[in-house]
Amino acid sequence: MVLTSLISQLFGKFASKKFPKFIQIIINKSYVSLMKVDMSEFQSPSSYPSLNALFTRELRQKREISVNQKSFISPCDSFITSCGETKEDLALQIKGFSYSTDELLGSYINKQSKNKIHNGKYINFYLSPKDYHRYHSPFDMRVKKAVHIPGKLYSVNLKWLNKIQNLFIENERVILECQSPDEKTFFMVFVGALNVGKMKFVFDSRIETNSSKKEITYYEYGNVFLKKAQELGRFEMGSTIVMFFEKDFVDLDITSDKSIKFGDVIATCRA
Repeated sequence: MVLTSLISQLFGKFASKKFPKFIQIIINKSYVSLMKVDMSEFQSPSSYPSLNALFTRELRQKREISVNQKSFISPCDSFITSCGETKEDLALQIKGFSYSTDELLGSYINKQSKNKIHNGKYINFYLSPKDYHRYHSPFDMRVKKAVHIPGKLYSVNLKWLNKIQNLFIENERVILECQSPDEKTFFMVFVGALNVGKMKFVFDSRIETNSSKKEITYYEYGNVFLKKAQELGRFEMGSTIVMFFEKDFVDLDITSDKSIKFGDVIATCRA
């Protein structure tokens, strides 16, 4: 087993363990202080029965989102490490480090679907340990396919993005092939990372990450529809989401090196 995967599994077990209340309160408060977590939208740190429950905390109140049907919203709280337009099938992991979107999506996504996002827009969302860890639907959408590709669990912070070429392709990931109401294609790729205990999805409990499984698993759906802002799943620690849009589908409303919140407008449909 790769060392980073073993570390992540062990950390996941620690984070999921429910310690005696007074110890758990110390753990939770220490984590919030160390990571400088803003808890103003959440319950008190002492109310969570495990560190994992704190990681995956729910918002106390729904955030306001754009009602414009042409607006894509951010699926998460994050830092935009890179965004822009792919050059054929090349996107930037970070400035100076490109990777192939065809390789990232893997062999279980057909060539026609891959070609649709060539020369389209992309966005990399990095979720740090202090961020809200749930992710949401960025648009009214249908989930057509999910592909789970096991892999390594390197850290995805800025230091490692500048260190390892093709880090996103090396790491474990879950790929969702999505479709807008007018049948435009976009992808959401959820990239595993060091200490990510699990990536979970509300519409399919069969998707199991950071496990002993080594084979690629593939799921097709006929009737999985999600409304904009609906909960999609959660990271059990920080990680990365990458979105790819069909060519000429959207214009981006954000730039790189900016922090954003779930619900912020990130792109607008052209049509």
